[in-house]
Amino acid sequence: MHGFAALPGNAAGGRYNSAHSLDHGAGGRLEGRLPITRSSMKVAIIPVTPFRQNCSLLFCERTRRAAVVDPGGDIDEILAAAASQGATLEKIFLTHGHLDHCGATSELRARLGIRVEGPHVEDRFWIEQLPDSAARYGFPHCEAFEPDRWLEGGNSVRFGMVELEVRHCPGHTPGHVIFFHAGHKLAIVGDVLFQGSIGRSDFPRGDHATLVSSIRGQLWPLGDEVAFVPGHGPMSTFGEERETNPYVRDDA
Repeated sequence: MHGFAALPGNAAGGRYNSAHSLDHGAGGRLEGRLPITRSSMKVAIIPVTPFRQNCSLLFCERTRRAAVVDPGGDIDEILAAAASQGATLEKIFLTHGHLDHCGATSELRARLGIRVEGPHVEDRFWIEQLPDSAARYGFPHCEAFEPDRWLEGGNSVRFGMVELEVRHCPGHTPGHVIFFHAGHKLAIVGDVLFQGSIGRSDFPRGDHATLVSSIRGQLWPLGDEVAFVPGHGPMSTFGEERETNPYVRDDA
């Protein structure tokens, strides 16, 4: 389990390097798989499932309320991370309907009686396939579910006193959304973008051109200084990917 650690200021000015960290002029370090914190919110990244999907636990320091983004599995580890902060989980946010991102959603909701928000309704067909997908990939059995709220671009989601912007970013899946906190200059992007790569688009209703358009039209305008948590692997910044990512860099 990955604990929470302090980060002075926000992610502005961060520089991603080969050590899988973001180094900050203010003296803070944001580890690629370690937590981010500011005065009002903490974020812990918990790799879950055999696919090592980056589940994010968001914690409002003022209210001690929390939300979990993309609980693909390993529920006990997620709950232990929340308990380590004395946090009460109140919501589940989902970027998209793939098994490794939402496979534990039904069980976690049943255990805690909490709301599920996201993804976009266009991913309903993926969620309906969860039992078959789990059997196909050798995951523990999981149930399909209906979110309490489907999300659209321009919506916002809230937990405690924290609010995140929602952007619809299809291409990997048709209903993929991302979550953005402007004050922290932090985005949680699921499988849209990775360090040095982008999401697969060869799944049903995926589309490469749409994915690239989503990245350039929905992510880049948020700012080069924005740090992002991808669905797998280390963190990076939008500015770094605009310079170096062979799929979406500015001169590609």
